[in-house]
Amino acid sequence: MIFETHAHYDDEAFDHDRDLLLQNLLSGEICRIINVGASIGSTKASIALAETYENIYAAAGVHPSEIDELNEESFAWLKEQTAHPNVIAVGEIGLDYYWEKDTEVRKKQRDWFARQMELARESGLPVIIHSRDAAEDTMRVMKQVHAEDIPGVVHCYSYSPELALEFVKMGYYIGVGGVVTFKNAKKLAETVKRIPLDRILLETDAPFMAPEPFRGKRNDSGKLSFVAEKIAQLKGITRKEAEDAAEQNARKLFRIDDAS
Repeated sequence: MIFETHAHYDDEAFDHDRDLLLQNLLSGEICRIINVGASIGSTKASIALAETYENIYAAAGVHPSEIDELNEESFAWLKEQTAHPNVIAVGEIGLDYYWEKDTEVRKKQRDWFARQMELARESGLPVIIHSRDAAEDTMRVMKQVHAEDIPGVVHCYSYSPELALEFVKMGYYIGVGGVVTFKNAKKLAETVKRIPLDRILLETDAPFMAPEPFRGKRNDSGKLSFVAEKIAQLKGITRKEAEDAAEQNARKLFRIDDAS
């Protein structure tokens, strides 16, 4: 079975067939899904999905590109959501310098990243970290808040194998999705080869980042078998071994036992 650790089924791309799609996925090879918040609104929607479907969980957090939504009032609301029984992570949080070039806004991203990391510590939840074109500052903030004491995953990993090993040393998992199947994804392929199997999580970032041969189309968790197959090839194992290992890794990080 496959544990989908990062999807956005609240996205409008699923408005026309969301319920049917989720029912089909969860009655097939997908055992669990984490629907990840990226804003106040999507956190609310993620929690609503988790309340509707038995094997869907929510992550509560604000993406770096949405930090204008954060103030003391909205942050207090976000803190309240971490106590919700269906919320199992804080995320997605982090830094995104690809879209943001303004130095003051980047500083605000770092400040809210640090505060949401501390929120995870206080709530006892793992984090889901988004980091794009911000490797150095991501690591700097994580060291400042002693992230080695806050479990989590670096989602949609895009940096070097060497940095991935540094994250692993801090106790972090590496989220691997459709990009690993792309012909030009040599860094990620090398990263998968070099990091331990027990530190890899399967994710889609649906509806985005569909694997080959679906690149450019709407993504969903049913396509994770293509990601698992590529990981298996890189690791010299079977697809089932890759899927089973990633599922156990996700259960461990997000503290989900067989009775959950």
